[in-house]
Amino acid sequence: MYSYALLEKNCYYLIQEKENDPINLIKVNLETDHCLYVSRYTDGTAIEWKKKTDPIFDILELLGDDKVKDWESIYNDNQGTYNVEEDED
Repeated sequence: MYSYALLEKNCYYLIQEKENDPINLIKVNLETDHCLYVSRYTDGTAIEWKKKTDPIFDILELLGDDKVKDWESIYNDNQGTYNVEEDED
């Protein structure tokens, strides 16, 4: 069992918080003495505080810069598909 204390600021990780949970992509945005401010990318972006002592079942992978760029490209393309504007007549 791991904890959020192992994660580094400005890094992207693939994690499972609990054994049967889906895999989530997160980014650590800010670190304080006791907490981390984390972005979670699922159907959108959720930003939340996590205690450094909060458990993580598995840290599957720390994403390298090349994988982050590939993911950002795909993620940003998909975000545009949901922002459909109505025509003004």
